[in-house]
Amino acid sequence: MNDASSESESDTPALVLQLAELLQQQGRMMATAESCTGGLIAGACTDLSGSSNWFERGFVTYSNAAKTELLGVDAALIAAEGAVSEPVARAMAEGAVARSQAQVAVAVTGVAGPTGGSAEKPVGTVWFGWSVAGCLRTERRRFDGDRAAVRAATVHHALQTLLTLLRAA
Repeated sequence: MNDASSESESDTPALVLQLAELLQQQGRMMATAESCTGGLIAGACTDLSGSSNWFERGFVTYSNAAKTELLGVDAALIAAEGAVSEPVARAMAEGAVARSQAQVAVAVTGVAGPTGGSAEKPVGTVWFGWSVAGCLRTERRRFDGDRAAVRAATVHHALQTLLTLLRAA
């Protein structure tokens, strides 16, 4: 594990605390829509006591069918673009807000490895989607390391960027 991964993991609880304070100040609730992280973002959020004051729900949509059934992601979109894509990350974030009482959502879909990568989408590729008060943002990142490192880096980046977006909102 590289130093950046270790640092990211260790300061994730601090990020969650900042996120909790800001969401409560703004009177907003948050939801997650997770594929490659399998609920780790929701888990990081709910590790904090009192998280029910700002964390509304988490969707773990590991399969394509779950993305469609729980979040309303069009199956044709997944078939055309692939689950690990910008349009699917965007649709996941939109679906999380639409199918919850949250005003804020983060969505992740990626290839955590060690299997499943391709030339176009190598292991470590993650698409993020954030919805903050109706504004959507997406981003593609590629993280190095083993499965645990990719997933930890994904959790950290998802929360750090959400915090940045909320501060700007």
